[in-house]
Amino acid sequence: MAASSRSARETKRRIQQMEAKRELRRSQDKRRKRDNLVAAGAGAAAVALAVVLQLTAFAGNPTEDEYAAAQAGLTDPSASASASAAPSPQVSNGANIPAADTAAGKTFSGELSLNGRPLGVEVDGTKAPQAAAVFKSLSDQGFFNGKACHRLTTADQFGVLQCGSANGDGQGDPNYSWGPLENTPADNKYPAGTIAVARTGNNAYGNGTQFFIVYKDTVINPDSAGGYTVVGKVTSGLDAVSRIAAAGITPGASDTDGAPIQPVTIDSFSLK
Repeated sequence: MAASSRSARETKRRIQQMEAKRELRRSQDKRRKRDNLVAAGAGAAAVALAVVLQLTAFAGNPTEDEYAAAQAGLTDPSASASASAAPSPQVSNGANIPAADTAAGKTFSGELSLNGRPLGVEVDGTKAPQAAAVFKSLSDQGFFNGKACHRLTTADQFGVLQCGSANGDGQGDPNYSWGPLENTPADNKYPAGTIAVARTGNNAYGNGTQFFIVYKDTVINPDSAGGYTVVGKVTSGLDAVSRIAAAGITPGASDTDGAPIQPVTIDSFSLK
């Protein structure tokens, strides 16, 4: 009886610990929505250190299976908890995501205007049909018009401008996430001019409305889900982004990653 009581107390203690960790995990997930481009610039020690710290911060939290196992008083998650159902190929959170076949095999060209400066762009529905379908749909709706570009990185081998957050603060829309990953670079290299989809860290179905423009050759190491979907490229006017980067980053925790000191607004984003 005493042994049974001790076992119950131990199980209760473990559940309490894991509940605390779950709360930490939820908090970290929200942070990843704000800062959802996990990045490591090869050869840039400061950026590499930032990624190590980020991965360390997100480590050691229980999965849903582990939590369910603890509630059942078990130590092996596989003994009681089945794996979560895989997300559908197009929809992760019930949003009305356009079908990939609406863009498959098509190339869309158009213009992205930042602070009055036009960039010629091309979106590739052959290599990334799901991403192309999403961005064609969002541009047709005028979703991007007036949205801010909230994040700029200026490390030696890591230069991107990130845009498309619904509220301009880096937060993602939890009701608009999708996957899978497409056209991710095998060598982790994103050449200048690349347009890629930002996503929640470690989630292949965590793509949303945000994207990043690579303004100089960049190396981004993959996380546990993989790399980042390359949906298209800038065909002209990339120097406008380079000028934004040259103005620098708002002083803060990092010298190479933060809000651009020159506020950046998307005037329009059109694709045909």
